[in-house]
Amino acid sequence: MGWDVTALTRNAGTSKILESKGVETITGHLQKQDWYTQINPEQDYIVDCVGAAEPSIEGYEHSYLLGMQSIIEWIEKYQVHCKSMLFTSSTSVYPQADGALIDENADHYGVSERGQILLNSEKLCLDVDSSRVEKSFVLRFAGLYGPERHLLLNHVEEGKIIKGSGHRILNLLHQTDAVSSILTCLQSSPVPSSSIFNVSDNKCASRMEIVEWMSNRLGLKNPGFEGKDRPGLPNRMIDSRKIQNELNWKPKYASFEQGYEDLLATR
Repeated sequence: MGWDVTALTRNAGTSKILESKGVETITGHLQKQDWYTQINPEQDYIVDCVGAAEPSIEGYEHSYLLGMQSIIEWIEKYQVHCKSMLFTSSTSVYPQADGALIDENADHYGVSERGQILLNSEKLCLDVDSSRVEKSFVLRFAGLYGPERHLLLNHVEEGKIIKGSGHRILNLLHQTDAVSSILTCLQSSPVPSSSIFNVSDNKCASRMEIVEWMSNRLGLKNPGFEGKDRPGLPNRMIDSRKIQNELNWKPKYASFEQGYEDLLATR
């Protein structure tokens, strides 16, 4: 798109890949302050798109909550002014387990400790000083899949029985569509100053349905499921019509069949 991009990553391997693509890259930890002087404060957009350093509560706090706090401290200290800031969150903030259709107004009662950390990080993003950030966005991504990220497909190919119940609903989002949703927000015309959007392909399917399709497509035996989930696992249908209606975003892969078909064709 012809944009100048600066990236901060804790992963040295990722840093080398980004540098090879012409991205100015700093290797460091978001929650620390040693990167503050290394990034030009004159930026049009800020995208906080991280994964937890480790799956523990501490890992979540460091990467998400302390990371967002660090960005805001940098904005204030260096008087950054940008058009938009965006935080990629997760639909794991919705704890519902009754198969209900869930939009952005759903409650978070009973959310996990990790989900609460995400909610707290979202709030920091949305509450940032409007004199510094013109628009703030939170994107709650469904389960991401794509190249090198296809755990269920691996299980089918390896013939390994899959943990948990096959009846639980999966809400999916192809990596390509995750990227396009970010760009759609950043380039959007005037919208409410602070916006939360669910982002999924909007086709909800059970884990059993997805694995059955994969098995048939590959001509392999369905490995099946153990049949038991630990109590309290989310089981709900994510409604992403808000971003589609308000920002005219549409997924390229509107179903898991389309996304996995393309993935299999390019392997």
